[in-house]
Amino acid sequence: MHFMLRLLVALICFAVAPEVTFAAEGHGLPGASMSLLWALPFAGILLCIATGPLFFAHVWEHHYGKISAAWAALVILPMVLGYGFGTALYSVLHTMLLEYMSFIILLFALFTISGGILVSGNIHGTPMVNSGLLLIGAILASIVGTTGASMIMIRPMIRANDNRRHNVHVIVFFIFLVSNIGGSLTPLGDPPLFLGFLRGVDFFWTTTHMLPMAAFITAIVLGAFFLLDTYLYRREGAQAPVVDPTPDTRVRIRGLVNIPLLLGVIAAILMSGIWKPGISFTIHGVELELQNLLRDAIIVVLAFVSLVVSKQEFREANGFNWGPILEVAKIFAAIFVCIIPVIAILQAGLDGGFAPLVALVTNADGTPDNLAYFWMTGILSSFLDNAPTYLVFFEMGGGDPQVLMTTLSKTLLAISAGAVFMGANTYIGNAPNFMVYAIARNAGVNMPSFFGYMLWSGAILIPTFILVSFVFF
Repeated sequence: MHFMLRLLVALICFAVAPEVTFAAEGHGLPGASMSLLWALPFAGILLCIATGPLFFAHVWEHHYGKISAAWAALVILPMVLGYGFGTALYSVLHTMLLEYMSFIILLFALFTISGGILVSGNIHGTPMVNSGLLLIGAILASIVGTTGASMIMIRPMIRANDNRRHNVHVIVFFIFLVSNIGGSLTPLGDPPLFLGFLRGVDFFWTTTHMLPMAAFITAIVLGAFFLLDTYLYRREGAQAPVVDPTPDTRVRIRGLVNIPLLLGVIAAILMSGIWKPGISFTIHGVELELQNLLRDAIIVVLAFVSLVVSKQEFREANGFNWGPILEVAKIFAAIFVCIIPVIAILQAGLDGGFAPLVALVTNADGTPDNLAYFWMTGILSSFLDNAPTYLVFFEMGGGDPQVLMTTLSKTLLAISAGAVFMGANTYIGNAPNFMVYAIARNAGVNMPSFFGYMLWSGAILIPTFILVSFVFF
């Protein structure tokens, strides 16, 4: 929370500085003439995010904010020196005010409100019960986000299976379905899709276009889980039973006062997409529209209302703390800064430094290669954070939401699907993955290693995505 306040103060200080003249191209940067060296900080911070929690966890845990700030400084300082303070200021303000603030406000609200909802009690984790819980969690993910759904459902899932001899697969499939695939139907579900909404993609475009593919993938993955869980459950039946550390008790959903608050968040987002009063405010050349400011204000208020009306004991039972959202806020502030020159270069298309990459996803006749967009977005989203990866390929596809929703709808579908679905391929593809891994390990589940998890995703998800390629692209 202190970080958010400091960031807001910094932006206000920028806003009241003397007016300066800005370049008109992209974010004020001449992308066509910029070298690929400008992309190194972006690659560097994503590499740190991918390897830090695994290979230098102690250093990363205590210094991720400083490391992230250092990568951001390697973008801002050269921009000031190379293109002037005015252009650098405009570039940073444009990204932080129009994208980052709305992005982190939504995550903060969903994290806060869902943290006040507690599923208490316990049921026995049979194959049918487990499949039902996974399906409920997957549906919930598109309403409260993959992080929120993971927080709400992971502990009940662990309790239901803590007397099973084989329960690792339950958590692995939980990551597949609840922490990733389930968040594909609305901009609330996964950060990449909300970034698309902020770029102009209609709220229900995501629902209507992603639904057939999401249902197809969910049916295959959930079916595979049911067959595997049934086989293992029957094997366990022939062995001596394990004492259940959490005997079956009545299941209750507590903190229901937060449900109307979640509906309020959805209503605020829909309002900003429908209501266009034509009123805006300009801060150093950056135009802030009234409906978006009002949306963000309402969402912040709803989050604080949740803190007031929710019982602290429910949050404690959920293991709620501010660490995860603070980490996301700091890291993504740096990511949004580091991606500024990358987007400027991408906006130059075949005239920019990323021309070879653009060519890889472009057919000989100049049309997008949607299959290539799906797999390239997906592969990078597997090892890098899927939100900035989505932005990169969104810009590579032209960056015009109206064109991408209509003429190039298959391209936008490929980008969205690759970013959301393939974030499940590794522990680091999507933010909730590693959180679920950590919670499960602390609860005594013998979770697979980084590469062990990839054997699971390689066996279950990759064949599914290959089938998706034939059916949809």
